[in-house]
Amino acid sequence: MTKRYRVLVGGEWVGDGWPGIEVINPFDDSVIGIVPEASATEVDRAIEAALKGAAVMAALPAYKRSDILNRAADFILRDKEEIAEIIAREAGKSWKFALSEAERSSETLRFAALEAKTSHGEIVPMDASPVSAGRFGFYLRTPIGVIGAITPFNFPLNLVVHKVAPALAAGNALVLKPATKTPLASIKLAEILVEAGLPAGALNLVIGSGVTVGNRLVEDERLAMITFTGSPPVGREIKARCGLKRVTLELGSNSPTIIEEDGDVDAAVGRCVVGSFANSGQVCISVQRIFVHRNRYAEFIDKFVAATRQLKVGDPLDKGCDIGPMISRKELARSLEWLEEAKNMGAVVAAGGEAVGNCLQPTILTGVTREMKVMCSEVFAPIVSVLSYGNFDEALEMADDSVYGLQAGVYTNDINKAFKAVKRLDVGGVIINDVPTFRVDHMPYGGNKESGLGREGVRYAMEEMTNIKMVCINL
Repeated sequence: MTKRYRVLVGGEWVGDGWPGIEVINPFDDSVIGIVPEASATEVDRAIEAALKGAAVMAALPAYKRSDILNRAADFILRDKEEIAEIIAREAGKSWKFALSEAERSSETLRFAALEAKTSHGEIVPMDASPVSAGRFGFYLRTPIGVIGAITPFNFPLNLVVHKVAPALAAGNALVLKPATKTPLASIKLAEILVEAGLPAGALNLVIGSGVTVGNRLVEDERLAMITFTGSPPVGREIKARCGLKRVTLELGSNSPTIIEEDGDVDAAVGRCVVGSFANSGQVCISVQRIFVHRNRYAEFIDKFVAATRQLKVGDPLDKGCDIGPMISRKELARSLEWLEEAKNMGAVVAAGGEAVGNCLQPTILTGVTREMKVMCSEVFAPIVSVLSYGNFDEALEMADDSVYGLQAGVYTNDINKAFKAVKRLDVGGVIINDVPTFRVDHMPYGGNKESGLGREGVRYAMEEMTNIKMVCINL
């Protein structure tokens, strides 16, 4: 019998009698669970509970918030294999990457536990102005209140933790709306936080459509902030409809990697294989465009194609699997359509290009042009395009020729070229001698242009999730 789940609202597990949403295993299309679908009334109930929870969290001492987050980190490691199975089954992520996501989520919680104790304001030198020379000033960081968190399918635990953990560390409460395709990891996280001692109402979990749940959160004036990870069109709509709320948007990308003539090709090949194809390319900072100096192009292509053909495609629960399914048949069909368009416009498939069940073989394209969707849009599939260039300035121009600006990777052993890339590329992160897919959970992370607004990474998310309160004393 298919398991029916409950959701967390106001410290209670609810959902009996609600309509249900089936959670589908994208590898074999089996139903792995049924979750309760929230109505507008239930979303309102969750917001009311969060308002009460916000008052409790704001009064909770920093050390208690830190203790809760550290205990939750312990429990994730305790249950990491169970969590990895949940992620592999609902998201189609291969076991090794699902297990890594569980471990990363624990580390993210630990960073938040640390920041809960160390977040602070600072003294303002009032005597810098003659008008205020006789005053003493400082500011505090205070919790913003209730935060609406809307999360995607591709990292169903760690991207949720990246919103939940800093919000709680800063003393806020949340209403969380996970992706309807991958809600089970969020339910497990909620169970762990309750076990860790989180106060009732601090985290409220509701599942449902963007129309019913997402819009209600975005438009409700009782929320102080929306933090969203997803597509640029939805991000624009949120920005237009949220009123005076604070907004953090982590949106799309078509991340470039430059491999300069003096770069380490062997190191680049290995990292590009992982960066291009992990999680079937369904990663915001997945390698999508690779620019290789023409004197190293043939060498790179030969080695890259050979390494890619060694990847194992199949059941993500198979611990030897490298590439699992696309999140849905619809996304698989879209990816194949984009491939056909590219081929019709002159692109050549150097590896992959075929569907295997619900999976897409890791695919390398050459002969691409900037007009193709696989180049100018976010492909969000295991498809990568490789081009050659003549000089470093040309490579920087090609890499920056995008409406997106999340992260970029540059392989070079010339420090001057490295800093030239840092200065020239309009992106949120420049990763030298690695792919743009590199991210650790305490670094500032976010994009420019259509890649979003604001920054994540625990400390930087907490800055977005707090208000500055200035105190000035006339002595």
